[in-house]
Amino acid sequence: MGSMMGKVMEENLKKSQTFMLETQKMQMERQLQMQNLMRERQMAMQIAGSREMFNWTASFYSIAMLGMVAGFLKSKRPGVLAPALPLTFVVGYQYDWAWGSKVHRIRDDAEKLLVEERGIIAMPGGVPTFTEIDAARNAAKK
Repeated sequence: MGSMMGKVMEENLKKSQTFMLETQKMQMERQLQMQNLMRERQMAMQIAGSREMFNWTASFYSIAMLGMVAGFLKSKRPGVLAPALPLTFVVGYQYDWAWGSKVHRIRDDAEKLLVEERGIIAMPGGVPTFTEIDAARNAAKK
């Protein structure tokens, strides 16, 4: 009778462990998906913000360029056009970020860092351990 109860209890324990493992796996998958969705939404907000900023920067650039050209035509001094060069770089950068391939170049460079230059992104002191986290949590309680 005792060995029969032991077998039943072992089966129930194994079923329970399997269920818990599957539940933890599903929870982890959901957390990963949620984090990825949040990252995608944050990136979409950043790019949308960059596009909005580009519209304002390009409008300023257009008005400033008209003023510089008008000033040059009136005064015939080339120094009036000097701000055009840095403004062109600023507008070009904004355009590249908002509609160009800058995001793809950044992603490609990040992937290269993860593969080829792992030491650059390593955390100082390594990944925090459970013991360190628990010690910090206990210290914060005091």
